[in-house]
Amino acid sequence: MSTSLEILKKYWGYSKFRNPQEEIIKAALSGVNTVVLLPTGGGKSLCFQIPTLYFDGICIVISPLIALIQDQVNSLKQKNIKAIALTSQLNQDEIITAFDNLKFGDFKFLYLSPEKLQSPFIQEKIKQLNVSIIAIDEAHCISEWGHDFRPSYLQLKVLKELQPNATFMALTATATQKVLDDIQQNLNLEEAVVFKKSFKRSNLNYNVITTENIYGKLLQITRKINASIIIYTNSRKQTKEVCNFLLKNNFKSSYYHGGLSTTEKNNSFTNWMSNNTPIMVATNAFGMGIDKPDVRAVIHINTPNSLENFIQESGRAGRDGKTSYSIILTNKSNLFDVSDKFIANIASTKFVKTIYNHLNQYYNISLGELPTQLFNFSLQEFCFTYKLKLLKTFNAIKALERENIISLDENYNKKSTLKFLISNQQIFDYFNNNPSKSDLIKLILRSYGGIFDHYTIINEYTLSKKLNYSKKEVVKHLNDLHLNGIVNYTYENSTSKLSFLVARDNNYTIHSISKNIEQQNNLKYEKLKATISYIQNNKTCRNIQLLTYFNEISTKDCGTCDVCNSKIKPKNSIETISNQIIALLKKQPLSSQEITQLINFSENEILNSLKILLEKNKLTITSQNKFKRNF
Repeated sequence: MSTSLEILKKYWGYSKFRNPQEEIIKAALSGVNTVVLLPTGGGKSLCFQIPTLYFDGICIVISPLIALIQDQVNSLKQKNIKAIALTSQLNQDEIITAFDNLKFGDFKFLYLSPEKLQSPFIQEKIKQLNVSIIAIDEAHCISEWGHDFRPSYLQLKVLKELQPNATFMALTATATQKVLDDIQQNLNLEEAVVFKKSFKRSNLNYNVITTENIYGKLLQITRKINASIIIYTNSRKQTKEVCNFLLKNNFKSSYYHGGLSTTEKNNSFTNWMSNNTPIMVATNAFGMGIDKPDVRAVIHINTPNSLENFIQESGRAGRDGKTSYSIILTNKSNLFDVSDKFIANIASTKFVKTIYNHLNQYYNISLGELPTQLFNFSLQEFCFTYKLKLLKTFNAIKALERENIISLDENYNKKSTLKFLISNQQIFDYFNNNPSKSDLIKLILRSYGGIFDHYTIINEYTLSKKLNYSKKEVVKHLNDLHLNGIVNYTYENSTSKLSFLVARDNNYTIHSISKNIEQQNNLKYEKLKATISYIQNNKTCRNIQLLTYFNEISTKDCGTCDVCNSKIKPKNSIETISNQIIALLKKQPLSSQEITQLINFSENEILNSLKILLEKNKLTITSQNKFKRNF
């Protein structure tokens, strides 16, 4: 039988383990239950994959995210390791076939969500399998104090009854001591050995930069680093906006968010991984399964929602061990806005109840009724019908989903796509001859970029509202364009599928989960406030702040973060900065933003120097609001 090191070499091509992978694997091979806390990039998956390949039985992996499940299954398949994912895309016959393969074939891994595990049929099938390891991924979801609590995780203890002889491994990248205690208690892992790797990354320099010109500072940083970078934003719209801004300034970049088609996501990811576009602008949808060693910086241009998210995202920099940077760009306005928006969009118990009642009305569900079918659901159309705020409603629906009142199936997240098949000039000729289609075509051209080059996700409902048409009219026009060979159009009826998990009860249903809703809201707000505190605290070493949050005691300053540098770095003299500004303005007048991008001093230092140079009459301001030398 192969050793664990031989298995590592055969399938992954590595000759040695990272610390503490080998100790975790030895514990699993000895049948010891473990709780594993390894920061992002620590190689958690190998800890249960290698023991599984050593044993005869299979491994059951519980994971909360379909995209993460698919990523791991695909990765195993590329290594010729057979794995199965139980998703909603499989019908009953396909599920039976999957379990037959697990029982009689040479399949080694079964991936499924905690919600899927609640099916009595699937539980009965799991009883019949020879299971060696049960891995609970993203195990912090089991704790009400975790940053992504999911009540369905509390049902996972049933696995102990289904497979009492299996070895358990609970894994997470971010957890406080309170969360680690909850993981052991809620999974009944009394004798578990806890493996913790320090969150300290000696090669990662943490910096918080206060600037009123975030985009200008972004250019300065990207110009200086000139390597692979991830830029995180908090909105899909901003990913495209920042990407276009960088492209206009001659930086090769891609963008990525959850609303892109699979093709668009793959293209962005591939171009970034190959360094064709070394800069990736993304929401937090970008991150699962990423292991790019040469990322030199992770930059947040908005306030992260929690320090757990922040440290995970920052941890994607410098995995090759070389000096790298985690940077937050901020200002007072940003910090005020993030708190303001959080409060404005929080879904209170009262609001969740309103949304629950609206959903039942929307689908004509009677009191006491539990419908069995899947309903087409469009968040935008639902919000328009009841005049609701989009983000606040989304948060309420996610709360209902988290509490197992409804299910929003993301596997049905199929969206309409469109691509023009004729040239720009031919389009102008077409709508001149077909005026009834001209407004729609012009709107599409204004709204969607790259629509001549690749299939682009479109939203017929959004188009209909902008044109004051019905959605039905827009679909008809697009089908006409498709039939006439102008576009290739694929219509999907809804953005997702919604199902109800409990019978309608307007009062008891929400009352029973009200405590959970308010607790989660308060917890999320506390986590946001902890992030804001981290950003505003310029007295304590950044590393010490982060390690303290995750219950690691450290009194030694890192010596590399912005706080430490401010203590040891001598202040730049006004004369030095002024001389560089004057030399810069020798060629042409420049705005303060342009000067900030071109010389490596803080924004406050530059503005102070400009003020002094103006007072000394060495500079004047032009009618274009640019600084010009007087000699």
